[in-house]
Amino acid sequence: MLSVSSSNRWLVVLGAILIQLSLGAIYAWSVFTPALKAAGWSKMDTQMVFAIGLVMFAVVMVFAGRVIAKIGPQKLAAAGGVILGAGYAFTGLLGATNFWIVCLGVGVIGGAGIGLGYVVPIAVGMRWFPDKKGLITGLAVAGFGFGAMGWVKMAGAWGNLIELYGLSTTFVIYGAAFASLTLIGSLWMKMPPKDWLPEGFVATTPQASKGKQNFTVQEMLRTPQFYLIFLTFAVSAGAGLMSIGLMKLYPMEALQAAGYGPIEASAIAGTAMAVFFSLANGIGRIVWGIISDRIGRRHSVVLLTITQAGFLFAFTSMAGNEYLLYLGAMLIGFNFGGNFALFPTLTADIFGTERVGQNYPLIFLSYGVGGIAGPLLGGMLGDMGNFPLAFSICGIACLVGAVCTLLIHHPYHDEAERPASVHGFMHQMHLELVEDVVEHALHPEHFIRVEDSHKRVENNQKDAANKG
Repeated sequence: MLSVSSSNRWLVVLGAILIQLSLGAIYAWSVFTPALKAAGWSKMDTQMVFAIGLVMFAVVMVFAGRVIAKIGPQKLAAAGGVILGAGYAFTGLLGATNFWIVCLGVGVIGGAGIGLGYVVPIAVGMRWFPDKKGLITGLAVAGFGFGAMGWVKMAGAWGNLIELYGLSTTFVIYGAAFASLTLIGSLWMKMPPKDWLPEGFVATTPQASKGKQNFTVQEMLRTPQFYLIFLTFAVSAGAGLMSIGLMKLYPMEALQAAGYGPIEASAIAGTAMAVFFSLANGIGRIVWGIISDRIGRRHSVVLLTITQAGFLFAFTSMAGNEYLLYLGAMLIGFNFGGNFALFPTLTADIFGTERVGQNYPLIFLSYGVGGIAGPLLGGMLGDMGNFPLAFSICGIACLVGAVCTLLIHHPYHDEAERPASVHGFMHQMHLELVEDVVEHALHPEHFIRVEDSHKRVENNQKDAANKG
């Protein structure tokens, strides 16, 4: 078994990238859909498998967060890779075009494997790199984004696996590859010794103090900070997922309205999504991670949500021009990718680095909320012939997310240990003035008694002065 020490902690990053390259399989699903449609599947059938995979990913990730401390990150990552690989191999061996087999193998089993493994590289990476949490998380989740593009190209344009060997064999090949890469990466998924810090990293600095106070899941749920982060992640991720769903349909319509032919418009819109959005999505995860190490997580999220709102508002006037479309897709994709570097590290800073494996899966459920709301909004307004309104609504939602993030302050741990209350929420929000207003509204008689008491004291002091 390979070991990790302070001198070779970068092996953890290598392992994290190998694992995330495999787990990015969920976003490579689109490469299989043309062959499945040719076999008689409907569009709804193909999207059903993808939706089941996303749901299993998010739900099982919560379970993974609960057991990571018990069974260890190494075993959890290995289990995730084996289950993911087994799901794809099962599909290839038993019926690659059978709807129920694919739902079970790719959707249920494969999605569960991804959910088990996803949080491990994030949790382990932060523990080994408390001095570079943003960069390390960005590198790890960039593997997830770039991995999807790689698997799509291997099955399609680069490797032509589906054309050469068929769906069944490609599923089996991918299953073996996913399991192998994850098992290799899991060899370095070990936590550092307790209280370990890298050389030159002083624990008394402001940077070190972030993430030092560790909240349990129950304590985290008693703080308003959890709900503010949850809402912000939901609207920011939902805006990106809505854009992904419309990144070909809406530009095709806008380009044809600007005079492009249907074939040319389809090619341009496809390039915007497959090349510019996808590459920027991966790069954004790394760059936003680096930015957050420089200016802080909260400021980074505010900057991301405000700029994303501006890009969404502007996109409606960019979609009808080829080069502006490429620029718009790149900017939206860049910020969308940043979510996956910023929110794990923000969770660690607010609720504790040691507990991020348990706490972040609850935050990540907001991605599922955004994944439902964003695409449904885009589809509904698209059917009504009003794509621009969908982008505008998501832009406004991102601005709401920016305001929510500005309200986030470090919670008081002792307050989170008590049962939830209005008083506790106000105290956690550092809104003492609002707290006084609420207290006055709920208990006006208390303030009357205090006011009367103050008047009596003042009168007694005046009487004493007059007698003197």
